[in-house]
Order: sequence, then C-alpha cells, then structure tokens
Amino acid sequence: MKALRRDSLLHLMLLPSVVILFIYHYIPIFGSSIAFLDYKTYLGIFQSDFVGMDNFTALFSTPGFGRSLYNTVFIALWKIATGIAVPVLFALLLNEVRLTVFKRTVQTVIYLPYFISWVLLAGIVVDILSPTSGIVNEFLQWLGLKPVFFLGDNQWFPTVLIGTNIWKEFGYGTIIYMAALAGVNPALYEAALIDGAGRWKQTIHVTLPCIAPTIVLLTVLGLGNILNAGFEQIFNLMNPITMRSGDIIDTLVYRLAFQNARFSIATAAGLFKSVISCILVIVSYKLAYRLTGYKVI
Repeated sequence: MKALRRDSLLHLMLLPSVVILFIYHYIPIFGSSIAFLDYKTYLGIFQSDFVGMDNFTALFSTPGFGRSLYNTVFIALWKIATGIAVPVLFALLLNEVRLTVFKRTVQTVIYLPYFISWVLLAGIVVDILSPTSGIVNEFLQWLGLKPVFFLGDNQWFPTVLIGTNIWKEFGYGTIIYMAALAGVNPALYEAALIDGAGRWKQTIHVTLPCIAPTIVLLTVLGLGNILNAGFEQIFNLMNPITMRSGDIIDTLVYRLAFQNARFSIATAAGLFKSVISCILVIVSYKLAYRLTGYKVI
C-alpha cells in the first residue's frame, strides 16, 4: 500500500492508456462470439442462432482459405528471415565505417522509410515498378531486356512484397543491431588483434558471438508474428491478377466481412488466426527465455 500511495501519480498518468486499451482491445473480444453464431445484423448478437463450430467448418472449406494460409506463412517466414539477415549484414558493414558523419547520415536515410505509411509507400512502389514509365523497367530496357510487370505477375509479386518490406523495415533493425554492436567490449577486439586476427576473423569470432543473443531473441520473438504477413502492404499493392500469390488470411477476412457480408465466417477466421498467434507468442517467449534469458517482467 505504501508503494501504491507513493506511485499514485504515476498510476494516474497510466489511467488514460489503460482506459483506451480496455475500450479498443478488451471490449471487442466480446464480438468474437459472432464466430459461433449465425449472425444476422438485424437480429444482433443476442438473438442470432448459436451454430457452434459450423462457421469454422465453413471457413476451412472456403475456396482460397488453404491458399491464403500458405501465402501468409510463406510471406511471413521470408519477411522474418530477411528482417534478420539484412539488418545484421548492413549493421556489420556500417560498423566498419570510421567516418562518423557519413555513418550518422546513412543511418538517418535508411531509417526514413520506416515512418512512411504503406498507403504512401505503395504509391511510390507502383510508380517505380510501372511497366511503362517506372525507373526499374526503363533501366531494364536500357540493358536491352523486356519490361516486367512486377505488380501483375504472380511469380514476381511475392518478391516485390518481400523486397519492399526490406526497404521499409531494415533501417529500424539496423539501429537495433548497431546498438548491440556498441555494447561489444573493445578489449575483445584488442585481444583478437594481438592473436593475429584480421577484420574478417574479428567479425566471425568476436562481433557475431557478442550480438548472437540479440539475433536469437529477435528471431524467436518474430516467430509469434508468423501469421501476420502485413495486411497494409498487401492490401495496397495486391490486385485481382496477383491474388493467387498475394492473398493472405487478413485480406481474406476483409473480403469476407466487408465485401461479402459473411461476418460470422470472417470472425471465425480472425479468431482462428488470433488463437494460433497467441500460442506462437507464448512459445516464442518460452524459447526466448530458454535461449537468451529474456523474460517479460
């Protein structure tokens, strides 16, 4: 009680955030009951018929569900893998730069896309990859190659999604790993240098082992988002032509709810994703604790 009275002002400052969290994250949980109802908008939740697991059965038999589940996992895994590999590699390269002004400038430039919404960034991507006037296809034509319809080809579309996600996110990841590199004891490099290790061997035997816990931690925690392939990005870049390779669970839920008014099945899909994601988050935190000692206090 003494601690509660002592920190009463801090708890009072926290109150608005708690209220917002309760209104927008906990109250909507009640709407998940629609997944078990034959929901009719004119009847509401309380008067709609209870149908048990029928909506989940209908969801799993919905044309395109298996494809969207596969696309979700495929795209998410590639985003997790590249979201670790590219920032680590770039941070290692940037760490070798000794000109501080240049290093800070590069960090700022690569970090800027992180603050741009996918609504704006999608427009930029469409212009860059345009088959008629895009700078990429103009360069390909300059090389004597045929233009490629990147946003209208199912073979290229996943690559575009993964590539543009790297462009937007790797600056943030680079800063995290640069912070981890700043914590490496310089005495370790001096000892390695005395033993005759060059820059490459110092990176292999000193730098990477020292930042390995950070890499493992972020990788394991990223597994909890394996069903979050990026709705905003895909929704703004996908079109009917690339639906076969770009449709994910979130876009399927959007179509079921807002285009087909199948609210019960859409809610079932969202609940299915939430349950799996919750399990993966719990498992990822357990793994993070076992591998790196990280735990949520």
